[in-house]
Amino acid sequence: MAALIGAGLALNMFYRQTAVARFELDVREVAEGLLARTQVKEGEVVAPLLIDARATRALSGRYWQISEPTPEGLRPIKLSESLSPEKGGAPLAGPPGGVGALLERPGRPLFYNTVGAAGEPVRAVAILSILPGRTEPLVFMAAQDRSPIDRDARRFAELTALLLLLVGGGLVAAVFFQVSIGLSPLFQLGREISDVRKGKSQRLTSVYPIEVQPLAAELNALLDHNQEVVDRQRTHVGNLAHALKTPLSVMLTEAGAEQNALADVVRRQATIMRGQVDHHLRRARAAARSQSAGERTPVDEVLDEMSVMLERVFQEKGVEIDWRADDDLCFRGERQDLQEIVGNVLENACKYGGKHVRAIASLTSEPGKLRLIVEDDGPGLPAERREEVLKRGSRLDESEPGSGLGLSIVDELARAYGGAVWLERSDLGGLRVVVDLPAAEV
Repeated sequence: MAALIGAGLALNMFYRQTAVARFELDVREVAEGLLARTQVKEGEVVAPLLIDARATRALSGRYWQISEPTPEGLRPIKLSESLSPEKGGAPLAGPPGGVGALLERPGRPLFYNTVGAAGEPVRAVAILSILPGRTEPLVFMAAQDRSPIDRDARRFAELTALLLLLVGGGLVAAVFFQVSIGLSPLFQLGREISDVRKGKSQRLTSVYPIEVQPLAAELNALLDHNQEVVDRQRTHVGNLAHALKTPLSVMLTEAGAEQNALADVVRRQATIMRGQVDHHLRRARAAARSQSAGERTPVDEVLDEMSVMLERVFQEKGVEIDWRADDDLCFRGERQDLQEIVGNVLENACKYGGKHVRAIASLTSEPGKLRLIVEDDGPGLPAERREEVLKRGSRLDESEPGSGLGLSIVDELARAYGGAVWLERSDLGGLRVVVDLPAAEV
C-alpha cells in the first residue's frame, strides 16, 4: 500500500511537471517572438502587429506586455489588446524580486505565477533584453491562463487515485485469500494444538501438506516424549514407594511384637517416616500428573460421586450435601487427584460440621482457573487457627478420630497444580474452604 501511494504521488508529480513544462514552452515562444519582432524606430518601441490572435480578444487569458525597468518597478509601455484598460484589462505584475531578479539573468526567461486581467491564475514569463537602437533594457512578458492545466492535473490525480484504489483493493483481497487459503493448514495446526492443550485430544491427527507435515510430526514426537517422561516419573515414584514402604512395614511389624522402650521408639519413628514418604510421594505424583497434557476431569461427576458416598458414610448423622457445578466445568488434571481433593474437603465438612454441607464449583474471573467452595453449618474455626490446620498433622477437633492430614493433603495437591487453598467464615455459620485449581478449557 505504501508503494502504491508513493507511485500515485510520483505519477501525479511527473504529469504536472510535464504539463507545466509544455505549457511554459508555449508561453516562452510568445515572449521570444515578441522580443524578436519588436523594433525601435526613432527612439520609440514598436510592437509587432500580431503576435497571437488570442491576445487580441479582451480578457481572453492570453496576454503579452512590453515594460521598461524604473526605480519604482516595471512600467508598461506596450500592452496586448487583451490587457487594454479600455476593455477592462490591467497590466501584468512583474516577477517576485522585481527588476533585480531580471537583472541577475539578462536574456534568460524567468517563469512565475501571477493573476491575469480577469483575475484568473496565469503562468507568466519575463525576459530582460536590450534592443538595437536603445540603451536601456526592456522586459518582454507573456502570460497564459493556467486553469486548464490545473484542471487536467486534478482530473489525472483523481483518476490515478481511483485506479490505484482499485488496484490496492485487489491486492488486499488477493493477500487475504492467499493467507486464509494458503495458511489454512497452519490455522488447523494451531486449533489441534489448542485441543491437545485443553485435553480434547492426545495427538495431532489431521493430514497436512508436505510443507507442514514435518512440523506436525515433530510436535507429535514432543507430545510422546513428554508423556514418556511423565510415565517414567510415575514408575520411579511407584518403585520408590514400594522400596520404602515394604521395609517400613517390616520394621513396624517387628517393633509391634516387642514391648520395650526401643520398640516404642522404632514404632514412633517408623510411623513418622512412613507419613513423610506418603507426603512426598503424593506431591511427586501430583507434580508429574500436572505436567501432562490432555488431562481433563468433569467436576460435576466427581462432586456427585463423592457426595453420594459421604452421605452414606455419615447417614446416622443425617448429613445432606448440596452441590452445584457449572456446565462443562472440567479440572485440568487427573480424576484421582480431584477425588482426593474433593473427598478430603467434603469429609472434613461432614465430620466437623452439622447436617448441612454446601459445595459450589465454578469458573473464576481469572482465565484457566476454577474455584471449589465447600461450607458447613458447624461451629467453625477461629481465625487464628485457620492457617494452622493447613499444616501437616493439624486437626480441627482432637475429639474426632483422624490423622489431621486431610486439609494438608488438599493444600499439597492444590499447590502441585499451581492452585491455592484458604479458609474463611461461612455464611452457614461454620467453616468455608476455598480451593483454586486449574480449569480445562471448553
